[in-house]
Amino acid sequence: MSEDYKRILEQQLWNIANTLRGKMNADEFRDYILGFIFYKYLSEKMNIFADEILKQDNVKFRDITPKTVDGKEFIEAIKEKALEKLGYFLRPEELFTEVAKRGKGDNEDDVDKFDENKTNFILEDLQKILINIQLSTMGTDSEEDYENLFEDMDLNSSKLGKTPEARNAIIAKVLSHLDKIDFKLEHTELDVLGDAYEYLIGQFASGAGKKAGEFYTPQQVSKILAKIVTTGKQKLKSVYDPTCGSGSLLLRVAREVEDVSNFYGQEMNRTTYNLARMNMILHGVHYRQFDIKQDDTLEHPQHIDKQFEAIVANPPFSAQWSANPLFTSDDRFSQYGRLAPSSKADFAFVQHMIYHLADNGTMAIVLPHGALFRGGAEQHIRKYLIENKNFIDAVIGLPANIFYGTSIPTCILVFKKCRENPDDILFIDASGSDHYEKVKTQNVLRGKDIDLIIDTYRKRTELPKYSKKSLLEEIAKNDYNLNIPRYVDNLKQKKV
Repeated sequence: MSEDYKRILEQQLWNIANTLRGKMNADEFRDYILGFIFYKYLSEKMNIFADEILKQDNVKFRDITPKTVDGKEFIEAIKEKALEKLGYFLRPEELFTEVAKRGKGDNEDDVDKFDENKTNFILEDLQKILINIQLSTMGTDSEEDYENLFEDMDLNSSKLGKTPEARNAIIAKVLSHLDKIDFKLEHTELDVLGDAYEYLIGQFASGAGKKAGEFYTPQQVSKILAKIVTTGKQKLKSVYDPTCGSGSLLLRVAREVEDVSNFYGQEMNRTTYNLARMNMILHGVHYRQFDIKQDDTLEHPQHIDKQFEAIVANPPFSAQWSANPLFTSDDRFSQYGRLAPSSKADFAFVQHMIYHLADNGTMAIVLPHGALFRGGAEQHIRKYLIENKNFIDAVIGLPANIFYGTSIPTCILVFKKCRENPDDILFIDASGSDHYEKVKTQNVLRGKDIDLIIDTYRKRTELPKYSKKSLLEEIAKNDYNLNIPRYVDNLKQKKV
C-alpha cells in the first residue's frame, strides 16, 4: 500500500507544482510549492498532536473558539506542550485547512473547475501565519531551527502574478489542491510524505540545470555514499555533511542504519539552508536531533570542536576559495604544509572533513576526477594523506554525466583514520558502459551497478577490469597519482 500511495502522492504533488510552472523558473517555484507542503505538514502534525491531548475533554482542536475562557485555557495548555514536543505552535484558525477553505471562497469542491473570481483574499493572513510559526518558537530551544524558515516565500512577488488579486488566485488554487491530499500522517510507520518531498526535490533538480548541483545529490550517488559510511554499523552517534544542500544526503545515511542520534550540516546558500531544515523536520527528525548552520564551511566552520562517526559530502566541484595564508595555522590545514590552491577547493574540503572525522568513523566525498592526479599542492596533500597518515581506504570512479548541470566524470574517495587494510588502497572503476544505463541525457547507475560497487568495496574483491587492491609502494612509485586507469586495466580486449 505505501509504495502505491507514494506514487500517487508524488504525481499529485508534481501536478500541483505544474500549476505554478507557467509563472516562473523551476528553482523559483520550488520554494513556494515545497514551502506550502511544509506548512500543510506542520498544520496536520499540530492538529493530530492537539486532538490527542484534547481527547479526554471530548473536544476537537479545530472547534476551539479562542475568545472563550475555556478556549483560551485549552490553547495555552496545548501551546506549552506543543513547543516542548513539536518545537512550534499554530492556532486553530491558522491551520492549513482553515486557510485553504477561506481562500476557496464560493468555489465548488472540484478544484479543476476552480474559478479565480470566486476566491477570498488570504494573502495577508497567510503571510502573517508563516511569520507566526517562526514567532511561536522565540525564546525556545527550537528557535534557531525555525528562524526565517519561510523567508523565500514572498507572497507579494510579481512572479506569482502582476496584481495582488492574480497572486491571491494562484495561491488559493494551490492551497485548495493541496488541501485535497491526505498525507496519512497518522500512519507514523509510513514516510510517504518524506519520500514524496525527496521526489519533488529531485524533479526540481532535473529541471534546474546547472543550479541543481547546489542543492541536490542524485539518489543513486547518495545511496553509494550512505552505504559506504554505514558499513558494519547498525547505529550512528552522528552524521555530518559540510556542504549539505537540501539535507537529502544526511537523510539517506539514516535509511541505512537502525538509528542516527544526531544530524549535523552546514550550507552556504540561504535558500537551500531553509530547504534542508524543512526537509529534516518533514522527515520526522526532532528539532533537538539536528544542527544545520548557514555559512561558508571552509571560511567560517560552525562545528569546529566536534568529531563525527560518519561524514558524507558532495561539495561544489573545483570551487574557488580564499586559500588565505592565515589558514596555514588553522588546525584543519596546518599539519599538511600546503593549502589547496585558491582555484580548486577540493582538497580543502577533504582536509576539513578529515579534521572532523572520529577515530572510528568513515568519510566519503565526491570529487572531480582531476583531484586524483593534479600536481602541485594537491599532489603534496595526497602524498601526506597516503604516506604520513595512510587514511585513504578506497577510490571509486563513477561514470561521466550522472550529476545535474555537469557532464564531467567524478569519483568517490573513502577515508578512515583506523583502517582494517592498511597496506593497500582499493581502486574500483565503475565508469565503464557496462556499469550504467543511459536515460535521456543523463547516465544512471542501476540497482545492480550500485550493489556491485558496494559489494566490491565491502569485500575488497578484485575483479578483472573493475577493481584492484594496490599496495602503497606501487602508489608511491606513481608519485601519488591516483588516476584509476594506472591501477585498473579497463581496456576491453579487441576481438581478433
